[in-house]
Amino acid sequence: MINDKFGAYPTHPGEIIKDEIEYRNISQRKLAADIGMSHTALNEILNGKRPVSTASAFLFEAALGVQATTLLKLQMWYDMQSTKSDKSFMDRLASIRKVAAAL
Repeated sequence: MINDKFGAYPTHPGEIIKDEIEYRNISQRKLAADIGMSHTALNEILNGKRPVSTASAFLFEAALGVQATTLLKLQMWYDMQSTKSDKSFMDRLASIRKVAAAL
């Protein structure tokens, strides 16, 4: 993960999980079956299209030994950085801050 001030993107926790299953030579279908998750849901997490939830973080921890708290912290950081890159949302925050400062 690289600081967003330099224009880079944060790491989605799915990338860490994807690296781990590739290193262990485990197929996505096998992991999905082992943890009781649909292959589609797992694939979406691995490709950064779906967030890692608390429940799925615990499933990955049990199956792969990757700490659930690490995955959840990465997800939070990813979400925060993604939100900061949303110009319309940041403009909305700026407007709210102006109103709050006037109170």
